[in-house]
Amino acid sequence: MKEIYFLRCRECGEKYPNQPQSYCEECFAPLEVSYDYEALRQTTSREAVSRRAFNMWRYSEFLPLPQGFVPSQPIGGTPLVKSRNLGSRLGVKNLYFKNDAVCFPSLSFKDRVVATALAAARRFGFETIGCSSTGNLANAVAAQGAQQGLDTCVFIPADLEPAKILNTAVYGARIVRINGNYDHVNRLCTQIADKFRWGLVNVNLRPYYAEGSKTHGYEIAEQLGWELPDNVVVPMAGGSLIGKIAKAFAELAHLGWVEPKQVKFFGAQATGCSPIADAVKRELPRFTPQKPNTIARSLAIGNPADGPFALRLIRESGGWSEDISDPEIIDSIKLLAETEGIFAETAGGVTAGVAAKLIHQGRIGADETTVVCITGNGLKTTDAIAADFPAMDVIEPKLDAFEALLREQLKETVNT
Repeated sequence: MKEIYFLRCRECGEKYPNQPQSYCEECFAPLEVSYDYEALRQTTSREAVSRRAFNMWRYSEFLPLPQGFVPSQPIGGTPLVKSRNLGSRLGVKNLYFKNDAVCFPSLSFKDRVVATALAAARRFGFETIGCSSTGNLANAVAAQGAQQGLDTCVFIPADLEPAKILNTAVYGARIVRINGNYDHVNRLCTQIADKFRWGLVNVNLRPYYAEGSKTHGYEIAEQLGWELPDNVVVPMAGGSLIGKIAKAFAELAHLGWVEPKQVKFFGAQATGCSPIADAVKRELPRFTPQKPNTIARSLAIGNPADGPFALRLIRESGGWSEDISDPEIIDSIKLLAETEGIFAETAGGVTAGVAAKLIHQGRIGADETTVVCITGNGLKTTDAIAADFPAMDVIEPKLDAFEALLREQLKETVNT
């Protein structure tokens, strides 16, 4: 049976067969997976997809999976939550949160990309898998590698959050800590992938890995009743997710599953690592790499691989990009939790805070449908907000002690 997907250069269009390769040999631009959409149109339908279990595998035909692939576990299928409180506080009517903070198995959207990468790793015969990671990807690779019985080795910056290191170590993966930032780690991993026959999901398997992000976009459209939103606010680290959501929307429109629509894409970054946002705001033709310095370590990629494409998409869609400071990130994490009951990691604080900033700037309209992408769970970055929640008073198990404490708490509430 003829395969319906292949690799294509994102710049010159050169085609390549399916193989563990991430760059074009002609122009050195990145490769991505392309599909035979006419074949897809004949093999599936929106109605058939809607009858399947609600997880990322319901969209299997649109993913680079080998023939005969059988998923090992359900991944994705996360909630799209309509705002009950924060939207009205910000003055907008149709605010939604796509909450991948509850994605199975490791509580971030990276579970999606790892699932497609490991399918490719098995196809190409890799026995050892790994990644360069700012945390969430290492968690996802370790969890799914353990479940599939693969030898796993992940590479991380030495200053990664303790909770994320623990969330990788618990699965039994080998962890290599590097004295440097993510960009140093990624360069080393490129050399390792060349020398050893290892499948590094975001290096030599990157085209297949990145396609998993599309399912985040498919679910948004389906959960909105097979309609596209007006705006999407997306956190940017390497810059891949924002482009893959756009690709998902374009594919659905091309197949006639949704009405075509100009969706505005808004990129969110932390001020301490905001090369793409900086280029957008200063109207630069290209971004300048930065040295990361932010508590949002999952977004701390100073030289994003997909940055040029994210920059182009934001501009062509009529969107914008913004950044917020570390104190604003903490405030936004707390605000999202207090208003919507969603506990997001620092990247989620960035996205929620940037969304609020865009609304205040008038870039997002009050009547428009806006989706804010929450990509990781707050339990992974508790160290970032721990200082804001000091130890609480301890009282005796007596009613009068409780009443005294209650009076004190009510007094503090009035004073604040």
